[in-house]
Amino acid sequence: MEVEVKLRLPDAAAHGQVTALLAPFHLGTHRQENLFFDGSKSELSARRAVLRLRFSDRSPLCAVTLKAKAVLVDGVSRVEEDEEELDPAVGRACAAEPEKMMAAESRVLRRVREEFGVLGFVGMGGFGNVRDVYDWKGLKLEVDETKYEFGTCYEIECESADPDGAKEKLEEFLKENGVRYSYSKVSKFATFRAGKLP
Repeated sequence: MEVEVKLRLPDAAAHGQVTALLAPFHLGTHRQENLFFDGSKSELSARRAVLRLRFSDRSPLCAVTLKAKAVLVDGVSRVEEDEEELDPAVGRACAAEPEKMMAAESRVLRRVREEFGVLGFVGMGGFGNVRDVYDWKGLKLEVDETKYEFGTCYEIECESADPDGAKEKLEEFLKENGVRYSYSKVSKFATFRAGKLP
């Protein structure tokens, strides 16, 4: 189970404030491409699951992830997640021709085929993300600029075993520095599927 604090930033100005304040704690920037897939008969979405291929300019260069039963309440996301690194050449081949996922050597893809009874895969599209990563007060913060075809969203994410404590620290930091924010109400994938900004 992945548990993350997710706080939405209203605009590029708030995003710029946060990245400037956190600059001394910056670990790196990841440029990511996220592509999503379902079974050809909607086997995954029918069970509140989705398959993601993520390509990045940093390690891991390609990862395949099964996400299921996501719940997002009061800025805290809980989702069942199974992820593994995938050879980028295999990932690109599968992205170009989703049916290649049926034969690809991957624990996660095998699980999807077997547990969900998927007999074929279809691409759903995707979006780009620029993720700045910070080590701040014992928390790993990810500040995202997510670019959809219909607009851009900004968000702070923080995976934590103590989401309430992490959220309290983050909210205090943002309030002290006059940064506007709100609790994220939908995931990036849900925003993508809705085709409009939240």
